[in-house]
Amino acid sequence: MTNTPKVPRVAVLIPAYKPAPALSDVVRFLSGRAYSLVIVDDGGGPEYRELFDRLSGLSGVKVLRHAVNLGKGAALKTGMNYALVHYPDLSGIVTADADGQHKAEDILRVASRFGKASDALVLGSRAFAGHVPLRSRMGNSITQTVMRVVAGQQLSDTQTGLRAIPRHLAERMLSVPANGYEFELEMLIAAKHLGFPVVEEPIETIYEAGNPTSHFEPLRDSMRIYFVLLRFTFISMLSALIDNLMFLVLYRASGVVAASLIGARLIALIFNYVTVRRAVFLSREQHRVVLPRYLLLAAANVCLSYALISFLSRVLSMDVIAAKISVETLLFIANFAIQRDFVFARRTGTP
Repeated sequence: MTNTPKVPRVAVLIPAYKPAPALSDVVRFLSGRAYSLVIVDDGGGPEYRELFDRLSGLSGVKVLRHAVNLGKGAALKTGMNYALVHYPDLSGIVTADADGQHKAEDILRVASRFGKASDALVLGSRAFAGHVPLRSRMGNSITQTVMRVVAGQQLSDTQTGLRAIPRHLAERMLSVPANGYEFELEMLIAAKHLGFPVVEEPIETIYEAGNPTSHFEPLRDSMRIYFVLLRFTFISMLSALIDNLMFLVLYRASGVVAASLIGARLIALIFNYVTVRRAVFLSREQHRVVLPRYLLLAAANVCLSYALISFLSRVLSMDVIAAKISVETLLFIANFAIQRDFVFARRTGTP
């Protein structure tokens, strides 16, 4: 007799803003299973009240309501908070979209995969084969590339709304300020830096002609999503600007490269450490764990910077300031990758 993996208790959460008609079929199918269902009416208006009233009468279904549309991230947080409070023995929460793109069978498939990896964030990943709206295909491709470079994650579907979220990650996400589509990208970044594995489960790719049920605004929502990613680069560039400006001031005053480099780096490091630790890499590790790694990297970076600047200025007769900027530009990607994967990364998904 074979032992089947024990599926941890999960709740299915569906944020719904002016949902597609297919939502009723999906909810009815799932309400007959051993899942608690939480549906959030994200301010769809009076014309959708009857639909949500019908769904709330089904077994195991709880409907929550926003008076006005607050955004997908806000709806997810409302549902997560309710599920975590009212179902204290949950191992995780499976989220799905209300626009008809997620089949009930795929929701069950993702939940089953979570049963085999309940410490991981499980993504229901579409293959993007066949007829896919251009904005969806391009949006995923761009975000996929940026995520690979910036967050060090190779994912085939970064924008999927079908995912199984471990309880501890869901708890952390309640304090994330994002309220729109960028919330789901914040979740991927948080999983990376909090040490939760990310696994992908293939699901069917479903799009209606013209994608009429999608409420994604390409320009507005894309800008929000990419700002989440670009903040990594922005803070690093701001730190480099502080470093270079302070080096210029100290070098003009002293004429000593080593002293100017160390002084400028100390000032920039204070700003960089405080900022990236919480705002960028979401680290909650104790200073005694993170700070030695950070200082080790900083010391190695100063030594390497000094050696390269000295080589460029003395051997190649390059201006010191130009040499400094050139060296720091070359070291930028390496420094960021080391901070991302060594200094601030969690090794486990423990809370």
